Amino acid sequence: MRYFPITVVLISAAMLGGCTEGVLDPQGPIAEAERQIMFNSTGIMLAIVIPTMLATLGIAYWFRASNKRARYLPEFAYSGRLEVLVWSVPIMTVTLVGGVAWVGSYDLDPPKAIASAGKPVRVQVVALDWKWLFIYPDQGIAAVNQLTVPLGTPISFELTSSGVMNSFFVPQLGGQIYTMAGMVTRLNLRADRAGTYRGMSSNYSGAGFSDMHFNVDVIPEERFAQWLSATRNAGPMLDSQSYSELAKPSQAVAPFTYRAVASGLFNTILSAGSPGDSTSVAHLNHHHFTSSFRRSRSAWRHG
Repeated sequence: MRYFPITVVLISAAMLGGCTEGVLDPQGPIAEAERQIMFNSTGIMLAIVIPTMLATLGIAYWFRASNKRARYLPEFAYSGRLEVLVWSVPIMTVTLVGGVAWVGSYDLDPPKAIASAGKPVRVQVVALDWKWLFIYPDQGIAAVNQLTVPLGTPISFELTSSGVMNSFFVPQLGGQIYTMAGMVTRLNLRADRAGTYRGMSSNYSGAGFSDMHFNVDVIPEERFAQWLSATRNAGPMLDSQSYSELAKPSQAVAPFTYRAVASGLFNTILSAGSPGDSTSVAHLNHHHFTSSFRRSRSAWRHG
């Protein structure tokens, strides 16, 4: 028994060692607030779970067969005080946990802008089979499976999908959110520490799902400006034709960039996923989008 505390400490350290690069290692205000909600909810529930487990052990010990002091009450049927205790505890738990979730839902509403003295960087995200396209509309560039953002600057995301529903998630920055064809979801994040963080798809979307991840490079403002300049001077242009090629299913795509982006391309992609908009669909190969969407939807229904 003398080694029991040491064993507990070592096991706990080993388990917590796997918490790096995840939701327990936040690198921005949204992720930190989400972690705090998780800690608060866990603490509230443990305040109930631990006493209940201890009471279970205590009752079992007290009413053991060898304890002659334990009273045997075979006719016992009701106790008002016990009823109050039994019902008040879960009501209190649900109220507290629900309150934490309710307040957090408003404070961390994904479309809610993050207060900042500077202007946020806009990024338009398109989930493809099986890769991520990031368009910087104000800078006129784009990148595939690579998201580069300036340190300490809010990032305003607009997200959609070319076909099957997907899910955008950067655990250390917070804010898992779904992407759907013909719809835009919005998300605001900020990274307060420079580094490279893992982003991923957290919704199964087919054969290439396991390779549908990307790096988020958080760099100082000066280096971000340099990256923009270098990107504008290299790589192909992203227009309707090159997008149609990019949208074809492919797996384990290496990151690369586009030096320029056709104006309004994101809105055209968005319209291509909306039933009934034949004008926009014509710009991006109507047959490809329709067949891809139906194939993905059928796989989702029957998968």
